[in-house]
This record gives sequence, structure tokens and C-alpha cells, in this order.
Amino acid sequence: MKENVILGIDPGTNILGYGVIRVDSKGPHYEDMGIFDLRKINDPFEKLANIYAGVSELLDTVKPDSLAVESPFYGKNAQVILKLGRAQGAAITAAAIRGIPVAEYAPRKAKIAICGNGAASKEQVSMMIQKTLKVDLDPKHLDATDALAIALCHHYQMTNPLAGVSGCTGWKKFLEANPGRIKK
Repeated sequence: MKENVILGIDPGTNILGYGVIRVDSKGPHYEDMGIFDLRKINDPFEKLANIYAGVSELLDTVKPDSLAVESPFYGKNAQVILKLGRAQGAAITAAAIRGIPVAEYAPRKAKIAICGNGAASKEQVSMMIQKTLKVDLDPKHLDATDALAIALCHHYQMTNPLAGVSGCTGWKKFLEANPGRIKK
């Protein structure tokens, strides 16, 4: 198996989290995580420029095979989704310019992939990330652990035998559609 490096991004205009995993024949491994703290920048366009520059530097340093980014979700305030979308766009642009493939995952999908529960708390996600990657993480960096969850979700999606199989939503349907894949 070819080694694969995935950079996960949890976009935000105040705090943007990032997480890096390396995947080899033994599975996923923790590489790095952190945040870009943008709270002291008042100008929203300066924040976007900082996100683009910071993610660009991260991409040039880490040299990931792919970027996995959390999609914005609609909450109570439509302005929030617009700001998150702008932050996500700045990060995606940095990857696209470098020819790095980008995948987008809803927060609920990542939580299901990591915890089996789409309504899992940030603390539950962090605990499962620590167990999966066998690493101790500081609970004050929940935006970074969310980014690791997005990276792991991407890894699971890429290694899912059901991914890309038309009409397969579970093992039963997969086996019915692929009887030749059953070994006796």
C-alpha cells in the first residue's frame, strides 16, 4: 500500500483547526494538528487572506496527497454559514491551485465515521480520535481534533469497499450485487 498523507481542515473565521494523518499498510497514524487563531484580526477579508496564506504554507510543508474539509452547516444564523463558507473557500483555493484533490464532508458524516453517532459531542469525537490514533490530545484543541476527524473520515471513505458501488447502502446489498466477491 502506498503511503498517503491527508490534511483535514475544520474551517472557521475565528479559529481554523487542522489535522494531519499518515496512512500506511498498518493504518492511520497521527502526524500533526493545530489551529490558526484569527480572533485578533477584525477585518473579515484580512482573515480570509490569512487563512489562504496559512493553509498554503501548511500544504507546502506537509505535502498532503489530499485535503479533506468540513462543509459548513446551517445553524440559527445564516451569517455564520456564509462566514464558514468563505473560510472553507480560502482553504480549498490554496489546495486547488496546487493540484491537491479536495473532499468535503458534513460534520454529521464525520461524527458517524468516528463515533458511530452523528450527534456526538466534540469531546466524544476527541476521545475516539485519541483511541483510534493512539495519541494523547489536549482537550482545549477541539477544533484541531475535529480536523483530525475530517481527515480520518476521508481515509475511511477512501478505503470503504462500498464507496462507488451503485445502489449499495449496506453489506447485504453489496453482497447481492457482487456475489463473485464472496470467498468460500
